[in-house]
Amino acid sequence: MLRRLSLFLVLLLWACGEQPPLPEEPLRVVRTQQVVLDEGVRVRAFSGTARPAIEARLSFRVPGTLVEIPVRVGDQVRRGALIAALDPADYQLQVREAEAALAEAGARTRNADAHYERVRALYENHHASLTDLDAARAGAESARAAEAAVAMRLELAQLQLSYTRLHAPLDGFIAAVSVEVNENVATGAEVVVLTASRFPEVGVALPEALIGGIARGDTVSVTFDAIGGERFAGMVTEVGVAASPAGATYLVTVRLLTPDHRVRQGMSAEVVFRFAPAREVSRMLVPAAAVGEDQQGRFVFVVESKEETTAVVRRRAVEVGEFTLEGLEILAGLTPGEQVVTAGVSRIEDGQRVLLAATEEPQP
Repeated sequence: MLRRLSLFLVLLLWACGEQPPLPEEPLRVVRTQQVVLDEGVRVRAFSGTARPAIEARLSFRVPGTLVEIPVRVGDQVRRGALIAALDPADYQLQVREAEAALAEAGARTRNADAHYERVRALYENHHASLTDLDAARAGAESARAAEAAVAMRLELAQLQLSYTRLHAPLDGFIAAVSVEVNENVATGAEVVVLTASRFPEVGVALPEALIGGIARGDTVSVTFDAIGGERFAGMVTEVGVAASPAGATYLVTVRLLTPDHRVRQGMSAEVVFRFAPAREVSRMLVPAAAVGEDQQGRFVFVVESKEETTAVVRRRAVEVGEFTLEGLEILAGLTPGEQVVTAGVSRIEDGQRVLLAATEEPQP
């Protein structure tokens, strides 16, 4: 009996004690964005590909068998450096043959000149006719012309011999090697690809709706994922006038304003263009997700009483205008500099305290 009474008293005391407090509901996390005045400038980003400013596909001007190619892919070469060489034996023989022919032609010229001098002396002493003099003069002139032709043939043979050695026309890097030693190389066949990219370029395809807003000299910003997203200043150097075969896009070439050896051919890039408005305009834009609508009309939640990581949001009616690619135009109800909730609008109420996300959303 005593045991039951003790248990009853314990239960009674526990029931009369203070109840533990209920856990507070966690704060809703929202993203915010500052309301700014948009001047109508549109910002667009397009993907592009890095390429060298100069790409030379080097080839021989004469055919032959490749006997030497001292360069490899990735090698840096200076102007005048040897790139490749053909077997010069056949061309050396042509030079020697032309040299022998020139010597023979020179002898004939000297003989013709001597004969002309003799006939002229006889003519002056009335021992030769005018016809003999004219024939001797013609023979001398023909011999000199033949010698000049052989001299040009020798010059051509020497040029062809020099063409058996391929030299770098400028400083650059070897991007590709297309042949191997002992291959027979035809005239004009690609041997190596030489790139010169002190100021790299980026090729970007722009749609026809925006190509009219691009002009040479426009400044842009370029980023490369392979270089940690570092931003480079660039300038438009070429604007395409014909659409690409793949679709209604036009090629735009952007050149970086500062050289950087880290930019390599084929790297993917993002190029940001700024398009000026067709007319002067000043308006407030917010993301469409920031504007809610119910029976009372359209509204936004404005951030007030902001502390370090929390704030109180207040509902405010707004009048909206045109919907653009940059966001929804606000005609009345907001002022520049205020912060509005852009994510989580449907889960909050007027006067509610919320938890602010770590970073604000970027401006449109």
